[in-house]
Amino acid sequence: MHRVTLLSLASLIAACALAAQQPTAPPAARPTAPHDSVRGAIHAVDVRARTLDVTTGVGYALRVVRLQVPASVPITDKKGGGRGGQGETIKLAELKPGDVIRAAFGGRPTGFVAYTIERVGRMEAGVESKP
Repeated sequence: MHRVTLLSLASLIAACALAAQQPTAPPAARPTAPHDSVRGAIHAVDVRARTLDVTTGVGYALRVVRLQVPASVPITDKKGGGRGGQGETIKLAELKPGDVIRAAFGGRPTGFVAYTIERVGRMEAGVESKP
């Protein structure tokens, strides 16, 4: 009986050791496609730092999303009506507080990075301060 117990224990240890030596699957690659989007009004534009603060939300649940905008990101104006309905290409400096945008972005260790930005309109009320 002692022999059976030792053989069972030895086969269990061998199976565990063999399983530990099996290669594991490689870590999943980061998706290259945008994984999130935001629609909202631009709160602030920092051309030097190439960032946008976008205010978005539903009802009273508002949040501000800060997006880093690399120089290679396409920024379009829906009203421009360029070729193929894509809109006219514009520069980051042409975006102003109060512009309504739609942006696709992804999370990186340094923060949210925009992949595409489209200006879809402009808020008319409450944008400019009047003395």
